[in-house]
Amino acid sequence: MADVLLPGVTSTRVSTRRLTQNVLHAEGTDPAGPGEAVLFVHGNVSSALFWQPTLLAVHDTGRHRALAVDLRGYGGTDPRPVDARRGVRDWADDVAALVAALGLDRVHLVGWSMGAGVVLQYLLDAPSRVASVALVAPVSPYGFGGTAGPQGRRLADDGAGSGGGAANPEFVAALAAGDTTDAAPTSPRSILRAFYVAPGSLPLDPGLEDVYVAAMLSTRTGEDHYPGDAVPSDTWPGTAPGPRGVLNTMAPTVFDVSGIVDLPVKPPVLWLRGDADAIVSDTSAFDLAFLGQLGAVPGWPGAEVCPPQPMVTQTRAVLDRYAASGGAYREVVLPGVGHSPHVERPEESVAALLEHLETPASQPADLT
Repeated sequence: MADVLLPGVTSTRVSTRRLTQNVLHAEGTDPAGPGEAVLFVHGNVSSALFWQPTLLAVHDTGRHRALAVDLRGYGGTDPRPVDARRGVRDWADDVAALVAALGLDRVHLVGWSMGAGVVLQYLLDAPSRVASVALVAPVSPYGFGGTAGPQGRRLADDGAGSGGGAANPEFVAALAAGDTTDAAPTSPRSILRAFYVAPGSLPLDPGLEDVYVAAMLSTRTGEDHYPGDAVPSDTWPGTAPGPRGVLNTMAPTVFDVSGIVDLPVKPPVLWLRGDADAIVSDTSAFDLAFLGQLGAVPGWPGAEVCPPQPMVTQTRAVLDRYAASGGAYREVVLPGVGHSPHVERPEESVAALLEHLETPASQPADLT
């Protein structure tokens, strides 16, 4: 991994009760030991490598131990199969095993995109172990695809319109082939430039772009990994989630983290997003219902039957209920920014994160 690690960053493989996980941290620091840490969790088709500049900036304050983990099936962590029948719990349980193996008391969790769903699942499972939560361009609390309205109403009992069948096969093939070029619009590099960020907002350093492409190419592909399997459906668009692999973990049949509103312990939440996000949006370019509305997926039955998923609206509805029931959240919207605020506007993203980490509400709660 040496050629993709930024100066000052190193990696440690940590053996846990579930699998061996790869963790990035600053050189000269020990990821293990009692106390708190800031743990960064990456999103889909990526790895901890995307967090490196943020990790270093947080570490350089001298006030926080910063760690970034590769999820199973990504980066240097063991490529164990992903059981989608458990939603994102394979990853959340892996994070719990890592926290235990490192001997950490509590963690400040920072999750990006799919990783935000993992973070919220961990919060549901172990709220007393969470000091604070930061959601960066988070997946909706009701998953990706197949729901409608602020409350995440499921459009079909089988979750039609979500899961492994929603992936672009040409993109999956490019990942599997290790394509580093921009020759096709479905190559990882092209997808990075067009959708991971707002067009034209990647860092000027071409070497950093290469690191991000390497992170994307670390994604294991297949039915047990990305995108997962699929089953036919009688409901438009004719595909429903299967029981295996990445995209099926976020199907509405298995994923719903809106229960955070009922937690007795509610750590503070930062919601950081860009207003030009094309992936997680009320008009997502990856939502089959929205694509159907545009005519890109044939046979769309219309907005009354299959409206686009209002992903941002759903997140806001859940966080508003979280705040109304005793929690607190802060929304930071960066103009002209796409799906990767920490990549596109690193200084502003770090500033928002540090302010969040150092609020009094992030101190240990009284659980008696």
